[in-house]
Amino acid sequence: MADSEGLIFLGNLEEVAKKALEFLNKKDFVKDMISWGVDFSLWPVHLMTSCCGAEFAAAASPRFDLERLGFLPFGGPRQTNLIVVEGTTTIKMARVVRRVYDQMPSPKWVIAMGACAMDGGIFFNSYNTIVAREYLPVDVYVPGCPPRPEALARAVLMLQEKIKKEKDALIGVKE
Repeated sequence: MADSEGLIFLGNLEEVAKKALEFLNKKDFVKDMISWGVDFSLWPVHLMTSCCGAEFAAAASPRFDLERLGFLPFGGPRQTNLIVVEGTTTIKMARVVRRVYDQMPSPKWVIAMGACAMDGGIFFNSYNTIVAREYLPVDVYVPGCPPRPEALARAVLMLQEKIKKEKDALIGVKE
């Protein structure tokens, strides 16, 4: 049968499908595509906990365009796989952030953004603040007060590299 460009497809359809399946299995094409999809699908839940939220918003703006790296903020936790802890978190808010983290589907990751999220920042000795590592397993830290959008972009790239290394270790790929 000829298509609009004049190409003709001849042969046994079952045989062609069998060869295509063998090709896909031999080349690990499907695994590579799934891996690429996970690496470039970091969808953070948008929880603005502090002043670093303005830098988070700037990073998602057209000027810095983190969407080209697969970083697309979502509103609900059930469609996300990344939490960016943006600066200072109070003990009350930490409970909410942890609840959101628990509602996220696996695999899931955490980026701690700003000096307050890393070590308390200017609130290091306050009775009502808590650092991110005390209530969530942090994967990448972004230093600064507030950190620039470029720093968040670098953290996204570092997280993608970490995800790739973890997947390679699981399937036994050697560098």
